[in-house]
Amino acid sequence: MEDEHRQLALGPYAVMHAIADHVVDSYLDVTRLMECDIDAIEEETFSPIAKTDIEQIYLLKREVVELRRAVAPLTVELGRIHSDHKDLLSKEVLRYLRDVVDHQTLAADRIASYDEMLSSLVQAALAKVGMQQNTDMRKISAWVAIAAVPTMIAGIYGMNFEHMPELSWDWGYPAVLLFMACACGFLYRNFRRNHWL
Repeated sequence: MEDEHRQLALGPYAVMHAIADHVVDSYLDVTRLMECDIDAIEEETFSPIAKTDIEQIYLLKREVVELRRAVAPLTVELGRIHSDHKDLLSKEVLRYLRDVVDHQTLAADRIASYDEMLSSLVQAALAKVGMQQNTDMRKISAWVAIAAVPTMIAGIYGMNFEHMPELSWDWGYPAVLLFMACACGFLYRNFRRNHWL
């Protein structure tokens, strides 16, 4: 400010403008950096091969909430200075302040849009995790169904009945094993065709 003699000559409101301008410009810098982080998380969330880390989204959402708490009060106060104290400010300082208010509004709007975007990303990530869990449950259910066939047949034969017709057949035991293998193969093929496995 000491190098800007022309601006210093405008009085204490010019100093206030310089401070507010510096603070608001730093808000804009932070929002640009956050945008890069959000874009990276968005790519990861909607990537079909990447695992989604919801914790990372929550951490970034918390940072956005903290930034919004820091930025929002300044928006109100800058608006009040610009509207309530017009008679104390020169036209040049008012023009400078209008520029700062515009930048502050831009930063606040960006932060609000980031908050909405991260809320959508949380929902998308939860949906993706839910879909992955459904896929895992289908796979588990398919393997349980395949394992249930030989378990059931072995359970029946394990009851040691004397009057089972195939017990006296020469090919009874291999026939039952072949039936179990065919039933398991049939189930495996159907589950594969339906994309459960």
